[in-house]
Formats: sequence, C-alpha cells, structure tokens
Amino acid sequence: TYSRFGGLKLDGMVRFNLPPGIYCLSFRIHLGRFSKRLGRRVCHFEHTHGWELKPVRFSLSTSDGQEASCEYYLPDKQGEITGGEHKGGGGGGGGFWRDYKVGEFVVGCSEPSTQVRWSMKQIDCTHSKGGICVDSVFIIPIDVKQRKKRKASVK
Repeated sequence: TYSRFGGLKLDGMVRFNLPPGIYCLSFRIHLGRFSKRLGRRVCHFEHTHGWELKPVRFSLSTSDGQEASCEYYLPDKQGEITGGEHKGGGGGGGGFWRDYKVGEFVVGCSEPSTQVRWSMKQIDCTHSKGGICVDSVFIIPIDVKQRKKRKASVK
C-alpha cells in the first residue's frame, strides 16, 4: 500500500512450547498490488517504489538471548520464491511471494517455552515507499524446510 510516511516498522512476539531443535524465522513479502481482471489475478507495480533505494533490516531475538539480523534490498533475488507464488508482470524481481530468511535459533531440552521477537524496519524519511504486502512470519523447524527442498528437487 502507499503511505505518506517515509518509514516502515513491523514488530511481533510469540511464546511457544517448541520441541528441541533448530528453527528458521522468515518473512513472506510481495511487492506490487493484486487485483482481478477478467477473472484472473493480476499484479500492478505502478505504486511500487522506494524499496530498492535503502535496505530493509530484519531481526529476531529469543528469550534466552539468541539474536540474528540481516538486511535486504527489496526486491532482492536472495529472497526464496515460495511455492504457490503469484507471478506478475513488471520488472525488478516483483510479482512473486518471496521468503526472506532472518536467521536461525536453537531450542534446548530444558526450556519450557520460548519467546521469539521479530522485526522488519526501514526507517528512512528521505524518500517515500509504496506497494509492499507482508503476508506472514514463519517459524519452521530446519529439518522440515530441508525435506521440502528435497521433495521439490525430485519433481
């Protein structure tokens, strides 16, 4: 969506009883706006701008002190195109839902519950931005993510 504000900040927190293991946190993001035309879903990019000028900073932290952060320019080809993507026209790598990996964290056997905080920020008032859609934040066990990749490569 288009905003007259120059910055974007999304924060979230969740507390889970996660089984021991290694987990990956990622954001699913799409640039462009969907609409229906002749019964088909079409992606429009006329209001998508500003995301390629400065990086967006992603971060995560856990209740036991683990932290991870990274930066991506949007659209950035480093984002993993996810299954069920909606292709669209236009250039610049938009038109797809992309998963942007923030980092990994470990849950040990002795932890009754784990609190995970995440954020996505681009605080820069020197230019306007528009045309972004954040679908969700995923917390996925690493072994499940690797199994999905193996299945996809077999097809």
